[in-house]
Amino acid sequence: LPAPRAEAGTKFDIVQRDTRSTAISLGFPIDVRRGDADWPALALVASYFGQHRSSNSYLYGKLREARGLNYGDYAYVEYFPRGMFQFEPDPNQGRQQQLYQIWIRPVEPQNGHFALRAALYEHDRLVREGMTQETFEATREFLTKYVDILTQTQDAALGYALDSRYYGTKDFPTYMREELAKLTLADVNRVIRTRLGGRGMRVVLVTKDGAALRDDPA
Repeated sequence: LPAPRAEAGTKFDIVQRDTRSTAISLGFPIDVRRGDADWPALALVASYFGQHRSSNSYLYGKLREARGLNYGDYAYVEYFPRGMFQFEPDPNQGRQQQLYQIWIRPVEPQNGHFALRAALYEHDRLVREGMTQETFEATREFLTKYVDILTQTQDAALGYALDSRYYGTKDFPTYMREELAKLTLADVNRVIRTRLGGRGMRVVLVTKDGAALRDDPA
């Protein structure tokens, strides 16, 4: 398939639906897939910044715990369908293109602008400052063990084995442990700058009153 074309600058789409809360998704396409040289570093960054359903992630601490804005604040570097229903991604979601995405929901409508600005600020801060040695080592240790959770059942192990054939890697636990062991903090911060910096965001907001959200001067 042709690579998606990312327009310059930040673009907003407001989708009006009959819903009590506001949902926010923002991100952009990336040309890094599992098996590429920079993917393990990106996976580590996504885990640190917004591990799915984890209270230890950076975004969770800044948006939910410190400000009480909403329930879920997550980040992804791979497509993760049905994330609202499960804790771990399904295997067999191999794709020719992937995305970097921040997922914020549910947000009370009056807090929509602030939640979006906070997420953009924290993303920009990640690009500017990168990770510290402490957060790098803690996240690497977590992911080294997390691969066993992802492949703990026979069905999941088979699914990840098929994914590994698709992406041309070793079996997933071996691939992740070997690649994570080789990473350095300098590698990770370089990937943050080059892969996540200098990109225009595509922002989608789903809310009940689109005009009010659009025209809110806050």
